[in-house]
Amino acid sequence: MDTSVAHPARRYDYWLGGKDNFAADRESGDAIAAAFPAIRTAVVENRAFMRRVVRVLAEQYDIRQFLDIGTGIPTSPNVHEVAQGTAPDARVVYVDNDPIVLAHARALLTSSPQGATAYVDADLRDPARILADPALRATVDLGKPVALILVAVVHFLPDEDRPYEIVRTLLDALAPGSFLVMSHATTDGLAPELAAQIQSGRHGPGKLRNRAEFGRFLEGLELLEPGIVSVSDWRAQDELDPRPGFNEVAVWGAVGRKTSG
Repeated sequence: MDTSVAHPARRYDYWLGGKDNFAADRESGDAIAAAFPAIRTAVVENRAFMRRVVRVLAEQYDIRQFLDIGTGIPTSPNVHEVAQGTAPDARVVYVDNDPIVLAHARALLTSSPQGATAYVDADLRDPARILADPALRATVDLGKPVALILVAVVHFLPDEDRPYEIVRTLLDALAPGSFLVMSHATTDGLAPELAAQIQSGRHGPGKLRNRAEFGRFLEGLELLEPGIVSVSDWRAQDELDPRPGFNEVAVWGAVGRKTSG
């Protein structure tokens, strides 16, 4: 673990007000916040989007299996807490490649007596390894519907990492009736110079993608209403008003259902 280099999970923790971050993470976080002051609003809204989606899938679609890749440093309530709060028998697998997240894995491995949780130390860029991991296979049944959660993680993959192929590999392994839950930072609504600064590589590899580029990840899936929207607006009728404007968040969110094999 190189604490002298900013890491996305620790930087995200810093923006959320957590304590599991280092000077390099805070320096990088402050630099991004100086260019995009609404970044803390964006990460809070992204987190709330994840919680709403998990609750909807558990309550309304009877999803009992969740695969959360790029989970980040535990921030309560996490996926298993939300899912098992609705369905105590829910089963959750977390995947991340940050040593600090691994150090906090015990917090992710708590579970209701009826359900189960597991943690896989792996990289999104190696989907075959994730899918073959014994802990995953022991926790979820890929022959039954799974909610694949890729929240605020794919934008860390530049095009040369073949992100569309990675997501498709994961989806192809899931049963019909499964869901893709995804959010992604975007260039839409940002001044060109700001988008260029964020994507300069100074803060790590990745790519902001516009609405059409984000929509490609969901091709072939049946989008749940309201489709592709700001994460702050996805079924947010019970959230406090006023809701932040799109330019304050600059993160697309959507949920798609796999209807065939």
